[in-house]
Amino acid sequence: PVENITIGDAMKAGGYATGHFGKWHLGGGPEGASPKEQGFDVVVDGPMHNAKDPKSIYKLTEAACDFMEKNKNKPFFCFVSHHAIHTRLEARGETLAKFKEKKEKVDSPIAPVYAGCTYDLDDGVGILMKKLKELGLEENTLVLYTSDNGGTPASPQEPLRGNKGGYYEGGIREPFIVRWPGVVKPGSTCDVPVINIDMYPTFLAAAGLDVPKGKVLDGESLLPLLKQSGGLKREAIFWHFPGYLDRPVIRGRDPVFRTRPVSVIRKGDWKLHLYHEEWQLDGGRAKLDTNNAVELYNLKDDIGEHKNVANSNKKKRDELLDDLLAWIKATDAPLPTEKNPKYDPDAEAKGMKGKK
Repeated sequence: PVENITIGDAMKAGGYATGHFGKWHLGGGPEGASPKEQGFDVVVDGPMHNAKDPKSIYKLTEAACDFMEKNKNKPFFCFVSHHAIHTRLEARGETLAKFKEKKEKVDSPIAPVYAGCTYDLDDGVGILMKKLKELGLEENTLVLYTSDNGGTPASPQEPLRGNKGGYYEGGIREPFIVRWPGVVKPGSTCDVPVINIDMYPTFLAAAGLDVPKGKVLDGESLLPLLKQSGGLKREAIFWHFPGYLDRPVIRGRDPVFRTRPVSVIRKGDWKLHLYHEEWQLDGGRAKLDTNNAVELYNLKDDIGEHKNVANSNKKKRDELLDDLLAWIKATDAPLPTEKNPKYDPDAEAKGMKGKK
């Protein structure tokens, strides 16, 4: 909704030039406001599938570079959201040829185009970094590079379980790289779990801006971690997906769906999945030992989520489950109903009548 104050709105109100380049994926019209309506001064996207630049990587990169150059003498917030390597997979002809010629063949017909699409994306990032240096801004610019999900089946995530669309580590663990000269120590790493909703408060804090009045932010500023000056206040992070996604993931929970309605908590080394079908339909907490509603993993010892210890460590299971249920209640997170009011148990039989 237009009235929702986005990071674009907040940065613009704080005196920053704002630019959005690429994928928005928040609808438009009655379904959701466009980036122009959400605080971004400059907005550039597509068109897609041009033979010379099939994913518009170079068009978007060039537009972002132009935006930075025009605003080099004032603060700017440049959000580059590439369509690569989202489907459909495409690469420039010369890039594709490079990978088709490689001797190390992978037993997959899409391997060259997957690699080529990734290569072109990386090239675009390199052009942006080179432009910052050319403009003399590299020492005074925070650059954050990340993804919105884990890899697809075209890029196996082992030893992680699953891939994009699931809530095992292969679906939610992703690259998160920060370059901020004079603030972030080069070559340093951090193993504190963070989540993409942390970026909004982090950018505000980095810019010295307050949270917009009336705006509730679920994330937490990462400045203490980036500056190595302290930790975070929270004890856990959460995911909530009360729906279904088709096509199963690698080593998934079932052979039909990537995920079914689920909520997840990560607290320290521990991670708990709560599957709402079993929770609501198969006895809930009273039947927790047998209804398969909960999976618990110690990621320190089992990053691949092979061993569900929900029944062998009930104390930790109950601790995380209590925390997760309290979070669901506090945030009024929507949950699937116990019964679909439109469900007709005779529908399948009626549909099959007269058919062999």
